[in-house]
Amino acid sequence: MDGVELEILWSNLIGVVTERAKALQRIAFSPIVREAGDLACALFDQRGRMVAQANTGTPGHINSLAFAGAHLVKEFAGRCEPGDVLITNDPWLSAGHFFDITTLTPIFRGDRLIAYIGSTIHHTDIGGYGIGAGARDVHEEGLWIPPLKLYERGTPNPVLHAMIRRNVRTPDAVFGDLAAQVSSGQAAAEHLVALCERHGLEDIEALSDEIIDRSEANTRDAIRRLRPGTYHGESVFDVPGGEKITLKAALTIDAETGTITVDFAGSSMQTSTGINVVLNYTHAYATFAIRSCLNHELPNNTGSLAPIQVKAPEGSIINCRYPAPVNARHVVGMYVPMPILKALYQVFPEKVLAEGSGAVWTIQIEGRKADGRPFTSSMFNYSGGMGARADKPGPSATCYPTGVAAVPVEILEAAMPIVFDRKELRRGSGGAGRMPGGDGQIIAFHMNTSDPWLLNAVPSRLDMGPEGLGGGDPGQPGRFLVNGEPVSQARKLSMRAGDAVVLETPGGGGYGAL
Repeated sequence: MDGVELEILWSNLIGVVTERAKALQRIAFSPIVREAGDLACALFDQRGRMVAQANTGTPGHINSLAFAGAHLVKEFAGRCEPGDVLITNDPWLSAGHFFDITTLTPIFRGDRLIAYIGSTIHHTDIGGYGIGAGARDVHEEGLWIPPLKLYERGTPNPVLHAMIRRNVRTPDAVFGDLAAQVSSGQAAAEHLVALCERHGLEDIEALSDEIIDRSEANTRDAIRRLRPGTYHGESVFDVPGGEKITLKAALTIDAETGTITVDFAGSSMQTSTGINVVLNYTHAYATFAIRSCLNHELPNNTGSLAPIQVKAPEGSIINCRYPAPVNARHVVGMYVPMPILKALYQVFPEKVLAEGSGAVWTIQIEGRKADGRPFTSSMFNYSGGMGARADKPGPSATCYPTGVAAVPVEILEAAMPIVFDRKELRRGSGGAGRMPGGDGQIIAFHMNTSDPWLLNAVPSRLDMGPEGLGGGDPGQPGRFLVNGEPVSQARKLSMRAGDAVVLETPGGGGYGAL
């Protein structure tokens, strides 16, 4: 395909998915989507290959959406009609826990299916235990939606809608977010059909072949320029309840075939708390870490992901077996890049960063408002410091690898009876080095209520700070305090009126000796 023509069509595709992703974010009900951007949006061809993704979203959602979209396309092959919308939140088929619901809209030109547009967002509530790690198996964690049709020929599936509405605590918010996903998919479909008509395309199959083939070839060429061999990295960190988790990565570069294989053999086995990770989510953050260092300027699609293979022993904490609980899978999943970056340090040390705080600290609150009405907050996050880079300090209070933003305290205080007493950088918590690690932050809050309330909090790195790299010092571990006393539990906490909570997130590791 002519390079100029390809660039024009590519920019149009990116415009379609990015515009829809931003529209979805604007109209979503959940603050974690609207304010923090915890979402993904991508375009798929007839064969279920991810062709283009929006330039906003989180790696865990985006790369997991590639698997979820491919599975839904295969599951409903030959059974889609105009007006259908497909849906699932199956953890092992999509993004790893029930809160992340994927919808896929088949795009028709007349009566001919030409593509699909998909999105994954984090919903406010899905029933069950909530966002914490205290459930004992996946069935305690909420409503499981297998691959189904949310809409059939433009009509809501009444049984599925009734099942969702009766199983969640905040049905208006959940259906508001679903409506945002559906409407953004419909608009994207209209724009893609208009693009095909404008450029005289019957469908996007030839275009997707060109994009995916070029992306794969360029990725393989980038890998072939690396020094072949097997390189090892290891990361150890503590999780809610004090358990120590080890992730080991053996990264093999095959310069002949242009492939990278990441093998997590030797990592910790799955656990009884809800921090287990499905392989889709592990793959998402493993490929993100490699592509960020290897060829970040290249489009992220099925082609650019194909040369990277990810393996983990079945039953390990990053390839858990059913019915393992998974609702807080980010607690471990967001550490997946850390051992990979340590292995890549042996390949191109100038492109990696030291260990950071890892998983964001997630909070969810349940209680009653002054008028007696119950409420369940959307999840909200606080990050620690990022690890330092070879020639730059680590950014402070910045989420890596997720990239999700913090919900402003004003939004949270307007949505529920929470009062924030402090929110400031935790100066000096980043590790020293030639380049210092980023600082964590201090957040203090209490609830303006006379009733008891429930707190789901999943802090990590309370005992072990992030390691430095190349002689840099480790960052400080975090602290989670209730009424001034340290707490580290995987279960939901019962709180009293007047209880004060303080979060001190970890600092990032330093890079290089002073």
